[in-house]
Amino acid sequence: MTGLLDRFLGSLRRPREQLNVPPTVLDDPRLPRIEVNGTVLHHQAHGDEGAPVIVVLHGGPGGDHRSLLGLAALADEYRVVFFDQRGAGLSARVPIEELTAETALADLDAVIDHRSPDQPVVLIGHSWGAMLAAGYLRHRPDRVVAAVLAEPGYLDRAGYDAWQRRADAILSGWSYLRVAIGAGLAARRIDGPDDHAADDFLVGERILPYFLNHPDNPYHRPGRRYGAPSWRWGRAAGEELAGETFGGDDPSAFTFDGPLLFVAGSDNTWIGEDLQRRHAQRYADARVAVVPGAAHHMFWDHPAATITEIRSFPATTARPRHQSHA
Repeated sequence: MTGLLDRFLGSLRRPREQLNVPPTVLDDPRLPRIEVNGTVLHHQAHGDEGAPVIVVLHGGPGGDHRSLLGLAALADEYRVVFFDQRGAGLSARVPIEELTAETALADLDAVIDHRSPDQPVVLIGHSWGAMLAAGYLRHRPDRVVAAVLAEPGYLDRAGYDAWQRRADAILSGWSYLRVAIGAGLAARRIDGPDDHAADDFLVGERILPYFLNHPDNPYHRPGRRYGAPSWRWGRAAGEELAGETFGGDDPSAFTFDGPLLFVAGSDNTWIGEDLQRRHAQRYADARVAVVPGAAHHMFWDHPAATITEIRSFPATTARPRHQSHA
């Protein structure tokens, strides 16, 4: 009994894990930024200012672009633009009434107008970012020359309902309850840098890793953890925009006739190749590329192979079409 008591008292004396949440652009003046539509977004661009523009859209909703920075390798030919979406990542937190499909599309409009005011752009979207890109193809097809959509989980309400049923099964049961309780206790130790920090930590650092690495979730590669890094989750953005399909149930939703590349990881049996081939069938000019040995985040699992697929997609050589609009 004495040995057990000593070990218990020793565990109380050990320093607790340091928990913190990085500040957003409002609290860290060193972060690169852009002001659009009354808010401030974490934003950066790579490559020659005169080059054709690629705009990269991260996953979530609520995530950030940290794990997609490997796409900066395309800056040898393009101006590659990254930003954290409204209320997400290291962008400013906003009231929940501002977290809508309309503001998401308007912010993307503003970023494109800032970086490529006179020419259409290439969109590269991952996961939720691919859904946002698909929504933008309906909203402003004239502003997009081509798009790369990497494993959008759904493009209409039926697709969302199917995705949500499986997600709900993963986020249930005793093991999830233990994680959720522990997450709540850990979040109580977060006291800044802003009022959203504790909620962002709870989801981004505890609930989301459980979901991504669950044995029934093929978002991660077999035998490995989902290792793609992030700066900070935006819980409010994630909750307010979850299930948004940007009008995907409208019969005219998939009329974009420009070239599209759907990208899938070979190891993702949930929203991988089969689903992306069904998505591609909705468009007039779409094809599918499968990245071997990758799961949901092919940009992180196998960045070189994924970038090779993007470079080999003829439509991403946007210069000829840009010049025809001059």
